[in-house]
Amino acid sequence: MEWFYNENCGFERDLIKAEHYMKMAIGADHRGFLHKEFIKKYMHDIDWVDVGTDNQERTDYPIFSDKVIALMHAGIIDRAILLCGTGCGMAIAANRYKNIYAAVAWNAEIARRCKQEDNTNILVLPCDFISHDDAIVIISEWLAQEFKAGRYAQRIAMIDKCD
Repeated sequence: MEWFYNENCGFERDLIKAEHYMKMAIGADHRGFLHKEFIKKYMHDIDWVDVGTDNQERTDYPIFSDKVIALMHAGIIDRAILLCGTGCGMAIAANRYKNIYAAVAWNAEIARRCKQEDNTNILVLPCDFISHDDAIVIISEWLAQEFKAGRYAQRIAMIDKCD
């Protein structure tokens, strides 16, 4: 066990090594709110920057994807989780921005491959179609992966040329 500094709580000791400690943004609309809260509670080894929403009242997903992107472009975080009903709206809203690669994953295999092959920096979860426990498995799998680079990096470079 090691000590690390958490700006919200001061120095903390955790079961994970300090070099594996990470800060990530998380945002959800009303349909993803309950999943978001469950993820934050269960995955307590991550320093979550919660951009909202704060309840289940109807709201609009672009508000929260835009907040996550602002944090990414400011260099405050480099990875994020977005949640909505189908995942599609959040992914569309996020992918409008340069150097943002958001993918919807509904199982561990999709999460694994979207990181390994597409170097996604935002994982989008379709909350109407996955359980709270599924969300944890999917996120954990995504976080455990490394980008393969090689021909996959060439493909990302082709996308980047389109700006």
